[in-house]
Amino acid sequence: MREQKPELTTKQKVEKARLRKEHMWIFVRGKQKRVRRPPMIDSMDVDEFIRRNADPIWFHQEGLWEYLMIDDEALLFF
Repeated sequence: MREQKPELTTKQKVEKARLRKEHMWIFVRGKQKRVRRPPMIDSMDVDEFIRRNADPIWFHQEGLWEYLMIDDEALLFF
């Protein structure tokens, strides 16, 4: 029979939980690699959070014109 693995200490369990929270596993060319998780805000990707919460002035100042939504009616007032 196989030998049983020794149980992890409390310190090792805490470290394992921290690593799981900070990293994720992906496959690259058929091999598993551990990489850092992308940053999240309110369980959304940072780019998605910015798209939902930024105003048109901020998009213009940052040069993100592709995210600006221009209404045809809004152009009549300028």
